[in-house]
Amino acid sequence: MGFLKEFKEFAMRGSVVDLAVGVVIGGAFGKIVTSLVDDIIMPPIGYLTGGIDFSNMRYVIKEGNEAAEIAEVAINYGNFINVMIQFIIIAFCIFLVIKGINSLKRQEEPEPEADPAPSNEEVLLTEIRDLLKNK
Repeated sequence: MGFLKEFKEFAMRGSVVDLAVGVVIGGAFGKIVTSLVDDIIMPPIGYLTGGIDFSNMRYVIKEGNEAAEIAEVAINYGNFINVMIQFIIIAFCIFLVIKGINSLKRQEEPEPEADPAPSNEEVLLTEIRDLLKNK
């Protein structure tokens, strides 16, 4: 019985629930970014580069033969380029979100007070220091 209670307390902590929500939203956000890169960003880049389709770019190591049922062996570097662009977009979006959160936190934090007045002990010590200096 104690194990279930302990698990319930763990699962219902705010940080665990926040993490679960973040993973779900992150998965959906990943699909949006994939579509953005594949459907919106890459076609103009392909047009500017003379109609090159990055997703089909590859270096063939060994040609395939359908009749002999030999699969092609290739390095798909074009797909890697697409994934790198997706990563850069996601990293930039996360940077903007974190920057926004940090600016909100800075606004919430009270600004430190300007030099507070010195205490009585500090005033007395300063006077003693000044008297000793003048002797």
